[in-house]
Amino acid sequence: MVQPIIYLGYVVYSLLHLGYKPVYMLTYHCQVSMDLNSASTVVLQVLTQATSQDTAVLKPAEEQLKQWETQPGFYSVLLNIFTNHTLDINVRWLAVLYFKHGIDRYWRRVAPHALSEEEKTTLRAGLITNFNEPINQIATQIAVLIAKVARLDCPRQWPELIPTLIESVKVQDDLRQHRALLTFYHVTKTLASKRLAADRKLFYDLASGIYNFACSLWNHHTDTFLQQVSSGNEAVILSSLERTLLSLKVLRKLTVNGFVEPHKNMEVMGFLHGIFERLKQFLECSRSIGTDNVCRDRLEKTIILFTKVLLDFLDQHPFSFTPLIQRSLEFSVSYVFTEVGEGVTFERFIVQCMNLIKMIVKNYAYKPSKNFEDSSPETLEAHKIKMAFFTYPTLTEICRRLVSHYFLLTEEELTMWEEDPEGFTVEETGGDSWKYSLRPCTEVLFIDIFHEYNQTLTPVLLEMMQTLQGPTNVEDMNALLIKDAVYNAVGLAAYELFDSVDFDQWFKNQLLPELQVIHNRYKPLRRRVIWLIGQWISVKFKSDLRPMLYEAICNLLQDQDLVVRIETATTLKLNILLKITDQFLPVRIYISRYFFKKLFLLMSLNTILYTKLSMCYLLKLNLKIRPYVGCLVQYLPLLWKQSEEHNMLRCAILTTLIHLVQGLGADSKNLYPFLLPVIQLSTDVSQPPHVYLLEDGLELWLVTLENSPCITPELLRVFQNMSPLLELSSENLRTCFKIINGYIFLSSTEFLQTYAVGLCQSFCELLKEITTEGQVQVLKVVENALKVNPILGPQMFQPILPYVFKGIIEGERYPVVMSTYLGVMGRVLLQNTSFFSSLLNEMAHKFNQEMDQLLGNMIEMWVDRMDNITQPERRKLSALALLSLLPSDNSVIQDKFCGIINISVEGLHDVMTEDPETGTYKEKEMSGLWIPKFYHADDLAPLCIPQLALKDPVHMVSLQQFIYEKLKAQQEMLGEQGFQSLMETVDTEIVTQLQEFLQGF
Repeated sequence: MVQPIIYLGYVVYSLLHLGYKPVYMLTYHCQVSMDLNSASTVVLQVLTQATSQDTAVLKPAEEQLKQWETQPGFYSVLLNIFTNHTLDINVRWLAVLYFKHGIDRYWRRVAPHALSEEEKTTLRAGLITNFNEPINQIATQIAVLIAKVARLDCPRQWPELIPTLIESVKVQDDLRQHRALLTFYHVTKTLASKRLAADRKLFYDLASGIYNFACSLWNHHTDTFLQQVSSGNEAVILSSLERTLLSLKVLRKLTVNGFVEPHKNMEVMGFLHGIFERLKQFLECSRSIGTDNVCRDRLEKTIILFTKVLLDFLDQHPFSFTPLIQRSLEFSVSYVFTEVGEGVTFERFIVQCMNLIKMIVKNYAYKPSKNFEDSSPETLEAHKIKMAFFTYPTLTEICRRLVSHYFLLTEEELTMWEEDPEGFTVEETGGDSWKYSLRPCTEVLFIDIFHEYNQTLTPVLLEMMQTLQGPTNVEDMNALLIKDAVYNAVGLAAYELFDSVDFDQWFKNQLLPELQVIHNRYKPLRRRVIWLIGQWISVKFKSDLRPMLYEAICNLLQDQDLVVRIETATTLKLNILLKITDQFLPVRIYISRYFFKKLFLLMSLNTILYTKLSMCYLLKLNLKIRPYVGCLVQYLPLLWKQSEEHNMLRCAILTTLIHLVQGLGADSKNLYPFLLPVIQLSTDVSQPPHVYLLEDGLELWLVTLENSPCITPELLRVFQNMSPLLELSSENLRTCFKIINGYIFLSSTEFLQTYAVGLCQSFCELLKEITTEGQVQVLKVVENALKVNPILGPQMFQPILPYVFKGIIEGERYPVVMSTYLGVMGRVLLQNTSFFSSLLNEMAHKFNQEMDQLLGNMIEMWVDRMDNITQPERRKLSALALLSLLPSDNSVIQDKFCGIINISVEGLHDVMTEDPETGTYKEKEMSGLWIPKFYHADDLAPLCIPQLALKDPVHMVSLQQFIYEKLKAQQEMLGEQGFQSLMETVDTEIVTQLQEFLQGF
């Protein structure tokens, strides 16, 4: 292994800084090569400190490791440490993590401080020397980091990786075989995820080359497992099953992602056809491997993985899947809808089989055009197979089994209804819940099949409805549950049944009477009926029936069962009140007032979810109940107080307040006595509830500022919470910056005088460790402060400005950062010349240069990097700022005169437009470019937003006139001949363009 090169003086300094006693010290100051053991000892010492729970020890160690990240040889040392199995596990774990993060940051050749090719070659060889890591978690991390390197280097720079892995998975040693197989999987998974055409081609070649081996490997491990199941040795069975699972994972990636036309590859199709037989074998194994067996979890994961192979292949290659349609449907329907699956299926497997049926039924690739002749042969073939399978008896059986078996409320659900009614009502609906949960999965499958084959299934469902006419015996729980299931089906198929069900008659004769049955055992039907009405009201429901419905709703809001009340509230807010037209507005207001009263009354019963739903209902009404917001404001403080132990409820209250403030606009100031303490608590990181409330609390804080006509002392005081929030450096930083901007725009002087010193300290700390995007956000806040208050702003943020100046001089390489630097410095130069002079003097001392020389360097870099600036406002700002240096007899400024004029003409091109009638140029409107869309239109006047724009020279000064005045002043200073000599330094084409823009002056 190549010995790492470490700067000894740097290491010794670092160790002294951390309080270590140096093991050795050299007196000469040259770069010295340390041997691997010495370097490992040094780094090991710091890694050990970095695992400490004592922050006083931990923080300096982390800082030291961060500094070492860019040192040559550091990752060779880490490799030496985490492959040493005698060391502490925590230290090895940390070494692996630092190595993995280093790959992300420094492995690419174009990365700053990139690793040398020599060291990378050494590291690649070291990573695959041995696959004998004894700790599972560390082994997984090593496999992941090898995959990360493979993503960048395999196969071009690392051609030996795959052959090495293939040889390693053949060895007889169990540990080495497992670790190599684990790595093989992660490498395959990573390479399969690459999407560039060239990378896809490489993966296709790889898959073609190793697919036969992967199939053989999987078959071997699968057969071995099936043979060992009967042995009863759980450890041996589990080990074999783990290898089966990993080899199947590899084969899944190769099968799904490794072929353009997989149906033309006999090995691929042979594997896919073989899945069904293997699935049957593994399902039968579940009879002997009970739920309490340690192998059960891995067995179920393997069974699910088989189904994932089929689902992924269908999703990626629908036409290649055509030969598998028949067998997939036969297999899935037999195990899910017949007695075949009894005793061997489990919920997750049933969900996967239903998803497979659903994806075949709904797959657009299998749906022919209305004109069959326009459809492809592949589509027609798939459609023919589907139609041949979904016969009337099959569809009828699927529909009846879905409704009478899978739609029935289970014993577990009924128990949950009684013991945790609010938990019962949290339905897993929406999004992709149907992919993972049984009830939404069955309902989505029913909807898709009913939609696809509605002519066949409508009579079946109507027949089931017909048999359930009239009241149901409250003593017959099974009959009640069956009716609940049928009603569920009728609600889900509402749009398909539009022409087949006279819902108005059914409502009057059947559903309304059932809502009036108050027996406790009838509550499942009361809940289901009000849900059913909510489904149908947007499909078919006469307006003259609504008074009866509203009366029923009011009664159900007082139902003795909480689940019924919650379902009523949900239906009310989602469907019914949204359908109330203006003629029903009195009803809306009545229900609103009534609902608020019920809301607070039910709080005494600790109905957390009910309150959440009630809040959401309120938001649907928004400004239409603005005159009645008083009753809500009356209840919210009481709800907040009573929900002290329920943070999730408080999140719902915060969300309600956000929408309430948005609805009230500037009038929300009247809520401050309640609102501001809520914001104070929610955003105080020293208070335990902030873990739950912080995100919503920050959003409420921001919305409050957006709708505030002015800053009050109380609102200003809330800002005390900001400094600890910035220290968190969490994902909420962006919202924090928006809040700071809000204070700057509303009351810059008072705010800066009170908080700028602490804020500047926080920003300085952030800039040391934040991402490039984060740096830009910080500097944009500083820029806004300079815009709004050009006198006080530079003084308050003075510690940051040298950092900005230095970035410009050194030519910051990220364009967006450089653009922001120039924007900040442009504000200082243009609007506070005296402060810029003192800053230039300070930086000249730091750089040990003359002020004029440093100014010249800055102008030169500014001109050179002008293309980094894309915003018209900032481009105009740059032109104004550099022009503000004129008139000048300073030789350096005159030497840069050509660049200043170039930028000025570029700025004119950005902001000027030609009048087609007169042929003259006029400047475009710039106002509004930098003012955030903070406020509602109705609230603009009291917030005096236009006055902010009036103070900004970028918006108020004409660049055309400013150039003319500066050039005229320069001419007067130098005289005609001197000025002409200066103009001759400018390109003639630029001069011509300048003259065109200035004609008329």
